[in-house]
Amino acid sequence: MQDTKKFFENLSGAGKSIGVLTSGGDAQGMNAAVRAVVRMGIYVGAKVYFIHEGYQGMVDGGDNIKEASWESVSSMLQVGGTVIGSARCKDFRTHEGRLRAALNLVQRGITNLCVIGGDGSLTGANLFREEWSGLLDELVQSGQISEEAAQTHSALHIVGMVGSIDNDFCGTDMTIGTDSALHRIIEVVDAIMTTAQSHQRTFVLEVMGRHCGYLALVSALACGADWVLIPEMPPKDGWEEQMCHKLSENRADKKRLNIIIVAEGAIDQNNKPITTELIKDLVVRCLGFDTRVTILGHVQRGGTPSAFDRILASRMGVEAVLALLEASPGTPACVVSLCGNQAVRLPLMECVQMTQEVQKAMDEKRFEEAVKLRGRSFENNLNTYKLLSHRKIDAELPRSSFNVAVLNVGAPAAGMNAAVRSAVRVGITEGHTLFAVNDGFEGFSKGQIKEIKWGDVGGWTGQGGSLLGTKRTLPAKHIDKIAEQMRIHNINALLVIGGFEAYLGLLELQAARSKHAELCVPMVMVPATVSNNIPGSDLSIGADTALNAITDTCDRIKQSASGTKRRVFIIETMGGYCGYLATVGGLAAGADAAYIYEEPFDIRDLQSNVEHLTEKMKTSIQRGLVLRNENCSENYTTDFIYQLYSEEGKGVFDCRKNVLGHMQQGGAPSPFDRNFGTKIAAKAMQWISKKLKEFYRTGKEKLDVKVFRQGKKMFHRIPKEQWWLRLRPLMKILAKYKTSYDVSDSGQLEHIVRLRAKDISAI
Repeated sequence: MQDTKKFFENLSGAGKSIGVLTSGGDAQGMNAAVRAVVRMGIYVGAKVYFIHEGYQGMVDGGDNIKEASWESVSSMLQVGGTVIGSARCKDFRTHEGRLRAALNLVQRGITNLCVIGGDGSLTGANLFREEWSGLLDELVQSGQISEEAAQTHSALHIVGMVGSIDNDFCGTDMTIGTDSALHRIIEVVDAIMTTAQSHQRTFVLEVMGRHCGYLALVSALACGADWVLIPEMPPKDGWEEQMCHKLSENRADKKRLNIIIVAEGAIDQNNKPITTELIKDLVVRCLGFDTRVTILGHVQRGGTPSAFDRILASRMGVEAVLALLEASPGTPACVVSLCGNQAVRLPLMECVQMTQEVQKAMDEKRFEEAVKLRGRSFENNLNTYKLLSHRKIDAELPRSSFNVAVLNVGAPAAGMNAAVRSAVRVGITEGHTLFAVNDGFEGFSKGQIKEIKWGDVGGWTGQGGSLLGTKRTLPAKHIDKIAEQMRIHNINALLVIGGFEAYLGLLELQAARSKHAELCVPMVMVPATVSNNIPGSDLSIGADTALNAITDTCDRIKQSASGTKRRVFIIETMGGYCGYLATVGGLAAGADAAYIYEEPFDIRDLQSNVEHLTEKMKTSIQRGLVLRNENCSENYTTDFIYQLYSEEGKGVFDCRKNVLGHMQQGGAPSPFDRNFGTKIAAKAMQWISKKLKEFYRTGKEKLDVKVFRQGKKMFHRIPKEQWWLRLRPLMKILAKYKTSYDVSDSGQLEHIVRLRAKDISAI
């Protein structure tokens, strides 16, 4: 196994020049991608050039193409848009324009291009690559470059990254900017909900997405909208009456507001546009509701990038440089994509062709096919929305006679309420009777159990904390009473939403099955903890919201440090013994170091970090940011590290410390956590229904939790394998530390069709 590992230290960029440009519409996170390309390029010994104003700058040359330095990308991470500029370029579409661009690149020795943009920008880059040798021949014939220069620069390598808020590119689960755009939409929807509730209004919101309904669909899921209209799913004839019936039904159920979300490209079955004004007139005419229209417009493109987009863009930027270093003259242009939590490379034109096929399918009214071509992520979102959106009247519901209890266990995590809402509504749709348990296992033992109905969970998606109440108490002491309550209420299945206590609690209930027949029922756990330390799960509900809280705070702290100069901040994050928040938060905030339990460190490492910061203070970036997981070391406490840095940095920099504490658990859930909680709780409830039908009371049900080896790791509550540890070298590289980085997984150019055939359960 060790022999097959490949480390990037063997890849040298010496003598190579990389040009980086952003093209087409801007998207939050583009700057993080530019920063990663520049720093990784310089790190491996290559020269990196900014190409300002996209393809226009490449055609015009001059000062538009400038060499980048390590310091020149400092403070870019938290800035929205693109600081190197982007422009739509007519000149590059002409042969003469591409000829001038080729001359400008050859003069600077640039034969590697990193293009961040949409499918149009990437298609243009591929055409440029295909024409490259012909363009060089023309330049030689006209005497603008020598034969020798043409031979030296004979091959142009292209790597693309998709920067688009619409998430309309096939082959990647998420494009750079989509998550941030969802943040902007949800901020607006949350604000609108309070005013709509005050006046009992209906709001019609238009979001971006001319050809793709991803933003509309996911924001509708994340805010519990009453109706959504997207280009991929035109409503069936008679939708107007259905929508008005649904709105009036919700009002009758004591709901004081209605939200309708419309993608700007929404169409009906006949490909006619459905506008916000048309919907407003319809609601006013049929129902007489006070209705307002809000068009979000370019607000969605603006603002600071979310933690997710910064991490995604940083990973893609590093992967793009690796792809350029490994490229040979015959390597096709590739695009760096996200598949689950892996960065993968796909042939650029395969992705572009599939993206174009989606539009073709929609033009030809093959809408179901268009949804499938969009990919698993889009399809999962759409299926979950359909599952939750259409409330059936009691007469239509299948009656299962099963009772399912839902409870929260452990510390609160943002997104728990979205998961409860989803579980309750899917359970009711499946015909079950749902019971809510207050205050975790403790409340269960005391009989704090009551039936929960469809309307009881209205408006829960955007609420932080746990509305059911949650406690860390484990069930072992209360097993007899819990079994009694399950018998009294005839509970046939259990859905537990929570952190490590929920995991341990289910193991304890499983162990007690031999004594209590009442516990021989299907039980499933939905992971919800900011620590993200549940075995068998890559992500937990609440971790993304906590990451955004850390990133926002670090941004403010960095701003304060850049004003005072020569200041280092030591910030303590939550996470128990799991270093997820410190590591991934460090990558998103641009930290210089992150101390975690999983990577032991000693006084020599601390000394090395101090020396590194001392060197940094000699540059134009006179500030430092160090993150520390709360339990990373028993003796190297936050106070100790603060005092050590203060003493060793005397005369060079001063120190401040900040313990973030419970602010990481609070606040409104991020769009990701709302959506993730909604989807996995729906899947959990469907699993319960399946098990109830298959094995009711046979005692054969297995917990949907894999028991892992008891011992030290169990005590410290850390899974044996943690995917995010692979991101640590990235953080160190981008902070200018010499480190080793295993790139064994990189370098494989996969094919989009083969990738789609894999059973990837995209988030």
